[in-house]
Amino acid sequence: MKTNVFKSLLVVCLTLTVVACKKDKNKTEAGAAEAESQMSSEAVQYNVDVANSTLAWKGFKPTGTHNGTIQISEGTLAVQDDKLTAGNFIIDMNTIKNLDLEKENSNAKLVAHLKSGDFFDVENHAFSAFTITGVEEKDGKTMVKGNLTVKDIKKNIEFPATVTTSGNEVTLQSEVFTIDRTEWDIKFKSGKFFEDLKDNFINDEIEFQVTVKATKS
Repeated sequence: MKTNVFKSLLVVCLTLTVVACKKDKNKTEAGAAEAESQMSSEAVQYNVDVANSTLAWKGFKPTGTHNGTIQISEGTLAVQDDKLTAGNFIIDMNTIKNLDLEKENSNAKLVAHLKSGDFFDVENHAFSAFTITGVEEKDGKTMVKGNLTVKDIKKNIEFPATVTTSGNEVTLQSEVFTIDRTEWDIKFKSGKFFEDLKDNFINDEIEFQVTVKATKS
């Protein structure tokens, strides 16, 4: 009996330790959608190179993590005086991939669950989108603000990024940043909305990293 109690307490302690030690990277607070930046006539337009552009994701739970990618299907970036001024890109939710599960059945099962109504409801919301609303320098970093639309819910977020231009190419490379999935009505096993989950909850926070490469049109 004492052994079972000890084991239960150990599991709880380990769970709390994992939750407490995890530090969200560049967590962004979702706000109301804002006016989207318009491309000026002086800006140079670049078309997204879809073969080399992707959105990396990582999800967390007490027993581990999962990570993968989602492909960007189209988009444009506008650059004026070597600075990013406007742009948007479309995310094809049907291309969700998992990269950490080697067993084909387990991998397929997780991907199918992510596409289901519990998460991104891809059948009804095949595409997500990000549209820039502003770019500014803050504390020595380039901060990109934009409206993120997922499941037809549009909210404004912000993340640090590096923007480089070379010849006919421009690259937008974000740092890893964190959003709260429940802001876009993704509530499956969220501790905010379901009680008695114990250590079966899934963290509300999802990490993303965006890589967008584009060529001059």
